[in-house]
Amino acid sequence: MSEKQHNRTEGDINLTSERSNWYAVIKDADTLSRLEEDAEYFLHQALSTPCLDVLASCEGIYLTDIQGKRYMDFHGNNVHQVGYRNPHIIDRIKEQMDILPFSPRRYTNVPAIELAKKLTSLLSGDLRRVLFAPGGTSSISMALKLARIVTGKHKIISLWDSFHGASLDAISAGGELDFRKDIGPLMPGVERIPPPMTYRGPFKSSVDSDIAYADYLEYVIEKEGDIGAFIIETIRNTDVQIPSQAYWTRVREICTKHNVLLILDEIPIAFGRTGKMFAFQHFDIEPDIICLGKGLGGGVMPIAAIVARESYNVAGGVSLGHFTHEKSPLGCVAALAMLEFIEHNDILAKVLNDERFMKIETDRLKRKFPLIGDVRGIGLLWGIELVCDRETREKAVREAEIVMYECLKNGMSFKVSQGNVLQLSPPLTITREELTKALQILEAALETASV
Repeated sequence: MSEKQHNRTEGDINLTSERSNWYAVIKDADTLSRLEEDAEYFLHQALSTPCLDVLASCEGIYLTDIQGKRYMDFHGNNVHQVGYRNPHIIDRIKEQMDILPFSPRRYTNVPAIELAKKLTSLLSGDLRRVLFAPGGTSSISMALKLARIVTGKHKIISLWDSFHGASLDAISAGGELDFRKDIGPLMPGVERIPPPMTYRGPFKSSVDSDIAYADYLEYVIEKEGDIGAFIIETIRNTDVQIPSQAYWTRVREICTKHNVLLILDEIPIAFGRTGKMFAFQHFDIEPDIICLGKGLGGGVMPIAAIVARESYNVAGGVSLGHFTHEKSPLGCVAALAMLEFIEHNDILAKVLNDERFMKIETDRLKRKFPLIGDVRGIGLLWGIELVCDRETREKAVREAEIVMYECLKNGMSFKVSQGNVLQLSPPLTITREELTKALQILEAALETASV
């Protein structure tokens, strides 16, 4: 393994011999030809080139390739909360296409107004002002701009290893090297601090370790002196880092004390993924601005949003977003249909039941396989971290590759994060039978990696 691959911090490890071996498994000439065409015509980029397979259709929890092979999708780029091609959402979009498929920015439309009303009704306090955007990265951009206007300060604090999108301002705020390397000067005024971690984090594990992470936030705020916002994922999606209640209570106190806006990025984890509509609702706190996206469009339409406090409605003379597809009627009806589906089918209660099942099963796997160092999960968001330290990192990365490709061979797709974390986030509509089958596939792959 090269040094470049050894230091990979995020995403599938798709440049090693295991990827080449995967193409040998595919064998199909048409698929391999299409993959070659993809590599020929698209600009290459980390984390997606070369591609794994060529898809033809999707439905429920499944992706189907052009040869008819089905994968249970435990990744889905976090858009698939209510499953692929959800009939309720597809029907609503088709109806809207016959009426008003596009709304010029100088006008509003009923679906946009109804979605704004719906989002604010689901949130607490004075989170009452909404802006829509065509993607999550753009919602981060709007939130950062609004924070500057509200506070009069341009400096922010974020976490190392965080992901907030791929635009220049978003990678400036984010903490992942893959998105910043070789880019050159970024947005000034960003200070990064360690993320709260319960397994082999930078601070020694103890009952007070989460407080230490929070106290470091205050330390930087006081030393820097002119911080306007703290942007953070409520729960880090990629490798499933779940801060404690103590951490969040302290962070909220610190931000309030120092007049620092708390911007929560829930783009990949809102709308039931954690068993609540929004992840922050687990911690009895309230953000100043929340960023939403991905699953908001029901796995069909690209749409994102920010929701901010009523008192932050002070940017009337500035174009915070100004996107061509800002108040997309199609995106808004997809989002409304997604929220209706969650509520009408009691998805939140189902996810909490699935969480209990997942905890039992993943704890069993941890006891069975010494290569598993830690298991973290909430709702239907789970991370299985393979044992990894300076001496064993290459081994853990290799084991993670073996597990991922063994699962792919047997019809289960998921994401590898940080090089050694198996991240599992299936559609919330997954049945218990499907969930059991997926865990059986995973267990067999772990057996192979343990040999």
